[in-house]
Amino acid sequence: MNCSGCSPIHPIEDQGTLYMRPISPALLEALQKQGRHVEHSDELIWMHFMNLESAQHCIEDILKIEATLPEKLTVQITPLYGQADADSWISLSMQAARLKHADLVSIILEHQFSSHMQPIVDASEQIIGFEFLLRPAEQGRPFSVYELFEVARDTGLHSFLDRTARVAAIETSAVLLPHGVKRFVNFLPSSIYNPEYCLTHTFETIERLSLDPKDFVFEVVETEQIQHMSILQHIFEVYRSHGMSVALDDVGAGFSTIEVMNRLKPDFVKIDRSLIDHCDHDLNKQQQIIDIVEMSRRFGGRVLAEGIERIEEFEFCRSVGIDLAQGYYFGKPTAYPPQGPYGKTSA
Repeated sequence: MNCSGCSPIHPIEDQGTLYMRPISPALLEALQKQGRHVEHSDELIWMHFMNLESAQHCIEDILKIEATLPEKLTVQITPLYGQADADSWISLSMQAARLKHADLVSIILEHQFSSHMQPIVDASEQIIGFEFLLRPAEQGRPFSVYELFEVARDTGLHSFLDRTARVAAIETSAVLLPHGVKRFVNFLPSSIYNPEYCLTHTFETIERLSLDPKDFVFEVVETEQIQHMSILQHIFEVYRSHGMSVALDDVGAGFSTIEVMNRLKPDFVKIDRSLIDHCDHDLNKQQQIIDIVEMSRRFGGRVLAEGIERIEEFEFCRSVGIDLAQGYYFGKPTAYPPQGPYGKTSA
């Protein structure tokens, strides 16, 4: 299966044509009862709309019809009198969500976002790399990153958003960072169905910009339980086969359990901020952190403590052998990194 993020996706225009399939007498009859002017072939039904509001009302009415049909409908919207193509069919509910969240969908499709950078330091507080984080574009419309990805998932655009965000991070790093500085770039494993194909844009961008693959660490960020561990293991293998490293985020919380860590054996293990928060006062957290450090050593993973906001947290982490850290204590995400030579930034 090809990743949907690699198919061409175009913004919806004010006027257009809505195509539907599969065709059925029941669907035709129901649409005609609604008084809609429709055309059809042996395989498709279509109708034209003159503004987005009428398109949204039409989709809402068709959703009610779909509930009475034996098969779910797939649809696509083209410019007025445009032809349907083989790669752009989506579910009716996804199309409804694209119209409902048109502002956020346009942010996704028009790449109206930027990559901010948060420093990652070693035990001596020297910056060795940055994590790239999606943020609203300068002078662009504000948005919640969480909401943007939720809308992307509901509209079938999360593969597209994940890919374009990765490429944007790589391109930003090429402009702002010298060779030898690590670049931690997030990815959603659920958006990558076929790693060899879906990651092509990532690898081509690194090659096009003459960047060193060894500088890149691709980091799993997923709020859903990993259903197919073998797929994620394969994604790791493909990244590594191209000379890059991989990281597992949020270890010790949610679905990034120690069991998952031991199965995936990432190059970098990022301990969740919930364990780091005031760990210098919490014996239970301290033991969990020590367990993660010891298990990571068995497969050679480097441990990174996330969410450091106090020197005491950093000192405890260093005392148990953690040599990488990230958090507001060292610097917040910003559009531009501190000027080299790298050292501790202001929070």
